Amino acid sequence: MLRQLLLGGAVSLGNIAIHAAVMATVVGTARRALKWEPRRSQAWLAAVMVATVGVLMIAHVAEVIAWSLAYAILDAAPAGVDMLYFAFVNYTTLGYGDVVPVERWRLLGPMAAMNGVLLFGWSTAVIFEVLRQAMRSRDRRGNP
Repeated sequence: MLRQLLLGGAVSLGNIAIHAAVMATVVGTARRALKWEPRRSQAWLAAVMVATVGVLMIAHVAEVIAWSLAYAILDAAPAGVDMLYFAFVNYTTLGYGDVVPVERWRLLGPMAAMNGVLLFGWSTAVIFEVLRQAMRSRDRRGNP
């Protein structure tokens, strides 16, 4: 059990590092982009939000790939299972249903789920922060 916790914790920390780098980049880029004065503030706001969410989705896919690589290296899923699918099912807390992990690595699924929930929450906070900055920037310029 300790081995599962240590390895799952290592993958989780790696994902937190990925997420932290992406979050810092997203917030910094949004701050710079929101200083521009576009003619159509609504369209600009939509573009900033779509870009923000798009980048965050890419970050989550990278994190799922990290989990899938860990599962493949550890041989944590039954033979013939698509590791990326297996990782997505865990990370998104969808639940198994059709794939069950091998006995000796059973704790990795819940650890991946916990990691996903935390990082999705963090992404939600960043999306809200970018929107808050955008609204504040728009109000300062007097745009409707």
